[in-house]
Amino acid sequence: MSSPRTIRVDLAGRAYDIAIGPGLIDRAGELSRPLLAAPRVTIVSDDTVEPLYGARLAASFAKAGVKTETVTVPAGESSKDFASFGRLMNELLDRRPDRKTTLVALGGGVVGDLTGFAAAVLLRGVDFIQVPTTLLAQVDSSVGGKTGINTRHGKNLVGAFYQPRLVLADTTVLDTLPRRELLAGYAEVAKYGLIDDPDFFAWCEANGEKVLAGDAAARTYAIEQSCLSKARIVAADERETTDLRALLNLGHTFGHALEAETGFGATLLHGEAVGAGMAMAFDLSARLGLCPAADAERVRHHLGSVGLPVRLRTIGGDNSRTWDAARLIEHMRGDKKAEGGKLTFVLARGIGKSFVTRDVDETGLRGLLDDAIAA
Repeated sequence: MSSPRTIRVDLAGRAYDIAIGPGLIDRAGELSRPLLAAPRVTIVSDDTVEPLYGARLAASFAKAGVKTETVTVPAGESSKDFASFGRLMNELLDRRPDRKTTLVALGGGVVGDLTGFAAAVLLRGVDFIQVPTTLLAQVDSSVGGKTGINTRHGKNLVGAFYQPRLVLADTTVLDTLPRRELLAGYAEVAKYGLIDDPDFFAWCEANGEKVLAGDAAARTYAIEQSCLSKARIVAADERETTDLRALLNLGHTFGHALEAETGFGATLLHGEAVGAGMAMAFDLSARLGLCPAADAERVRHHLGSVGLPVRLRTIGGDNSRTWDAARLIEHMRGDKKAEGGKLTFVLARGIGKSFVTRDVDETGLRGLLDDAIAA
């Protein structure tokens, strides 16, 4: 049996591996067992993913002599709220865990964020392992230790930095994902090129459709390069104390505002919002004279060509939606990246030349949003 591709997230005292390859759900017990404080885990999944992969994951742990229990939550972003988190915590406590219990997140970003936050606070901290089942989770949310839930004030405003012990990215599970979910993850893949790797963005332009169509080699390469990029940034700035890790938020100030306006639901997936947000960030950069207009057009063309909704009128397939620039800016004010009343943006001086700024004039921002609404 071939060894999975392994990437090390190099953190002092909390380093861990990201394993990437086919069939890893069936090897989870074998690969996890040396890291477990005791031979017992609680799997946390959602009611869509658990029927697909829960039995296989539990069987892999049983084969390694590890006892498992399973807790499921409703699928979707609505599970990332206080009420759902409270129910999850009580269900976990009903199973009488102790400090040597390990939680295993089986699912997409919602399950990973919920489980990671639960692990951070359950009995004041237990270990957890990520088994991400979406492209977005494999390339972004499962790596780096950001966990949390949403509130009525905005996205991920309650949470913790809490690193997993291991990430197992089984590439074969992506074959069952609908194209829309793959696209949501692909936006995050392209993001790594736009941040600081223009050659990788050029690779995405040439190979993005292969990634989405299921080409195994292209898909594995995209995941590897994304995880390498994120691991490097997280190792250098784990808790976002400088602007380095903040670069990973390219497109997110716009994107989170769009998600808030559409209700954090199925109308607009997180990755779709990030894709639209990145196009808007490059448009704003070009409008401010920071980057060539040709680069902004290149970004918009590529993301749009694969099927991401880069224009507001295409979001949710509802052309009757009424957008309002003032409301979107108000959502941005509630973003956790805002500082001292100033909005924080990741803008660009070109493809692969992103930077953080808190000096965006709101008049210019409003003009961009008005134009985006009218487009």
